Amino acid sequence: TERTAVTDPSLHHVGVTVSDLDRAADFYTDTFDLTVAAEFTVGGAAFAEAVDVAGASAAFTHLEGNGTRVELVEYDPQGAALPARTLNRPGTAHLGLAVDDVDAFYAGLDDAVETLSPPRTTESGTTICFVCDPDGNRIEVLDA
Repeated sequence: TERTAVTDPSLHHVGVTVSDLDRAADFYTDTFDLTVAAEFTVGGAAFAEAVDVAGASAAFTHLEGNGTRVELVEYDPQGAALPARTLNRPGTAHLGLAVDDVDAFYAGLDDAVETLSPPRTTESGTTICFVCDPDGNRIEVLDA
């Protein structure tokens, strides 16, 4: 079959599956100052078929900050948690969010926020640190 070329694709959102939508939304709004843009649910046969999860429905929260849209989604039924995540494992994804000052961001983090290391300046000259959301999803924080 002939494939139709996609022209001018644009990024709409980055999706993050979470186990507790309210807890995750609180984390992302409190930690990154993202704002809630939309909250909705989706279900039905077409959705379940599209996501390839029998009987699935989901609750969504869309968050925005400086043109970035993060989609948090809590599925019913929920799948099993992923095994320990390391960034070098194929299939592992992370969200990258830029801030004005990584060191200041890190210094202001709530003590309950899990981090992989303090900020480090890489050989490319970019200062980064990684934090984890309540479900262990990795978020790279880098200088804007």
